[in-house]
Amino acid sequence: MAGKLGFGMMRLPLIEPENDRAVDMRQVERMVDAFIERGFTYFDTAYMYHDFTSECVAREALVKRHARDSFTLASKLPTMFLKKEDDQERIFGEQLVKCGVDYFDYYLLHSLNGTNYATAERLDSFAFVARKKAEGRIRHLGFSFHDDLEAFYDIINEGKGIFEFCQIQLNYADAASEFQAGIKGLEFAAEQGLKVIIMEPIKGGTLANLPPEAEAPLKALRPEVSDASWALRWVGSHRNVHVILSGMSAEDQLTDNLATFARFEPLTAAETAAVEQTAAFLHSRIKIGCTGCRYCMPCPMGVDIPDNFSIWNKLGMFGQPEAIKHQWEAHFPD
Repeated sequence: MAGKLGFGMMRLPLIEPENDRAVDMRQVERMVDAFIERGFTYFDTAYMYHDFTSECVAREALVKRHARDSFTLASKLPTMFLKKEDDQERIFGEQLVKCGVDYFDYYLLHSLNGTNYATAERLDSFAFVARKKAEGRIRHLGFSFHDDLEAFYDIINEGKGIFEFCQIQLNYADAASEFQAGIKGLEFAAEQGLKVIIMEPIKGGTLANLPPEAEAPLKALRPEVSDASWALRWVGSHRNVHVILSGMSAEDQLTDNLATFARFEPLTAAETAAVEQTAAFLHSRIKIGCTGCRYCMPCPMGVDIPDNFSIWNKLGMFGQPEAIKHQWEAHFPD
């Protein structure tokens, strides 16, 4: 399992908390350096992360400062922004420039669901990315997924035979859900010969800060281990997991994640039972499942859907009204 931690560049540290473009570049550089020095190589970015600047951050903090053969870089064709066939060539060219690379090690059709898959079919995005792979601009082709389990089955079955891997959400709080691929999707992908990259293993940070009642079964077994480490170990204990992405927004999070994967220990039977207890407690408190990935944005009605769900869920799960009030006021000052 050593080396399977991936650096997700969707939740980077910020100098200004409310400004997604105000990335703390010096801190990101230190994090990138530490990640590579410890033998980890996989970095994941995308066209619209950090208000369309994450790929530029990857160029400055990673590509310009490390040998090209010392890391692998993943980015994605934003199917949600494609309107006409020419958009694909334009955006792909922009991405190469923004990342400062000649090729992507991993390239995905981003956020495939029923609607975006139809767009990809209409614009023949499958032929486009296959052509880029033939040109040497892409090494490995895949897709990321946000929909229900049946849609996941359909996309793989109808996927034109070009996909080598898929990227799915998986964490112990949502494992049994059939919105997102879940455990059943992980098993199906394995049966079809696809490698699987996991995103949201800590459920947007939710599983890194558990209330005392939720973490009690975990602390009873290993009080020194962080909540985040438990979540990552749960995912890593499953077969056919190729990379586990963690969106780290501070150096201490990176340090903790590196420690988890440097000496990775699959969960024991007793530890698995403890995680299941924690999951059951969380299920009793969650109002609505949301990882804060913001793929539902922008809302045509102008509603900040993820932040509203976050406020509702945090109040229900953690019972911290003052902290929730502060979050509400930060986003809705009027």
